[in-house]
Amino acid sequence: MAEIADKIKAALLDAIEKDKLVLPTLPEVALKVREIAEDQNSSVGELVSVISNDAALTARIIRVCNSPLLRGNREINNLNMAISRLGMTYTSNLATGLAMEQMFQATSEMIDKRMRSIWQKSSEIAGICHVLAAHYTKLKPDQATLAGLILQIGALPVLKFVEDNDIQISSIILDNVIDELSPIIGCKILEKWDFPDELKNIPKEAADYSREVPKVDYADVVMVAKLQSYAGSNHPCTEMDWTQISAFNRMGLDPQIDMNEAEDLSDDMEAAMAMLNAGG
Repeated sequence: MAEIADKIKAALLDAIEKDKLVLPTLPEVALKVREIAEDQNSSVGELVSVISNDAALTARIIRVCNSPLLRGNREINNLNMAISRLGMTYTSNLATGLAMEQMFQATSEMIDKRMRSIWQKSSEIAGICHVLAAHYTKLKPDQATLAGLILQIGALPVLKFVEDNDIQISSIILDNVIDELSPIIGCKILEKWDFPDELKNIPKEAADYSREVPKVDYADVVMVAKLQSYAGSNHPCTEMDWTQISAFNRMGLDPQIDMNEAEDLSDDMEAAMAMLNAGG
């Protein structure tokens, strides 16, 4: 089995080296939405006309807008109201993240199951990112949410390679291959997608527990969110000494706290995770 892992790694690293690795493309709706949101002369109406062509995405954005974390005094019942409430940048980040979900699907049952479980985990981490950014930093919660959703984007080409080549491999070994290669491939994908500098290295930087930076950034938020998502489980991350991870200090967060049990945070945490999984 270890030989299979080495072969997969060698083949993928060789493809990366020769620039032949087929990287996924961002769904068209996400590309258009980002283009409009980045144009200072664009309007809410333009964003509405692009997103409204995708009924599922429209429904999700309205549902997110009415979620306990974001809802205002009155219920939102159309896309125009939702975008006006959220703002164009927030809507763009949300639409990009939600549109990515359709990429996490495969034809073989084993790979499809794995992709869906990776998306589920990414959504959970993204929800925690939203709460962390809002409570402990001056960073934008919507950008932090997107940062959480792209954390494991590099797993897609690995899983596609395994599926396309019909490789029989155990879950544990496949996990090891993904853990090793996903950060490298993830950064390449985000580079290709022309993501902002503060996000494009998230897959690598959020896995570097010894990183030191002058002030809190999105990689810190994602790293802490990822660790928090494993609190109370038997994941290997829980065996690390979190007090040695400086990201907690930069956020002013006690490494020993389980956010799910912190009274002022637990409701927000629950709401943030439900927000992304609503109707998905």
